[in-house]
Amino acid sequence: MTRKKPEGFVDTLKTIVYAVLIALVIRTFLFEPFNIPSGSMIPTLLVGDYLFVSKYSYGYSRYSFPLGQYLPHFLSGRAFASEPERGDVIVFKLPRQEGTDYIKRVIGLPGDRVQVIQGILHINGVAVERRQLHDFRYRDGEGMLRNASVFEETLPGGRTHPILELTDTAPLDNTGVFLVPEGHYFMMGDNRDSSQDSRVLDAVGYVPRENLVGRAEILFFSIDGSFWQFWRWPHALRFDRFFMTLD
Repeated sequence: MTRKKPEGFVDTLKTIVYAVLIALVIRTFLFEPFNIPSGSMIPTLLVGDYLFVSKYSYGYSRYSFPLGQYLPHFLSGRAFASEPERGDVIVFKLPRQEGTDYIKRVIGLPGDRVQVIQGILHINGVAVERRQLHDFRYRDGEGMLRNASVFEETLPGGRTHPILELTDTAPLDNTGVFLVPEGHYFMMGDNRDSSQDSRVLDAVGYVPRENLVGRAEILFFSIDGSFWQFWRWPHALRFDRFFMTLD
């Protein structure tokens, strides 16, 4: 007596395999989801925001692939590369810890001189225009309420974005001049007094072109609290942030 081939199980397995392969292709070459775990990009991005990053925006490197930090270094460089624009919000691999994703804004391009003087950003010796918009109150990573001010910053070329300032006398509000090397970028968080970014050379520093993962494009979900506490969703979901596009 011969057994019949369990075609139903095989078909289901094939469907699962195809679905996984399609998801991997989309994640590697098109869009990858990320969530925001810290407040370093407030007010642009809030803790609990979930967004899609376009993987094709700047071309592909070994970091475009899952666990790309373990791929051999002879695969260095970028294929189909294109340059970021000043002001882009970018996910990148931390140069000193390649398995860690950071998200910041591109402030300095290769060859730029970047400096902060009394809280005012200077690019190539010229102070960046900063205009106060309104007050802002938020909880920091330790749960403390903070009173801050939101400013609109206008980068060279006319692109604007909001920044958050607690004070103009914080440790990173007065820096030396940073000369951005060729093939690297200078990244800063919009929450200027609560962001570990390229101003901290021994922690982040200049970000190599190869480490860019993709450009933040659109928020698809936002929650004030834990994603898994679904019973709090009716009060915790930030519906006004759903499907927001990022400049």
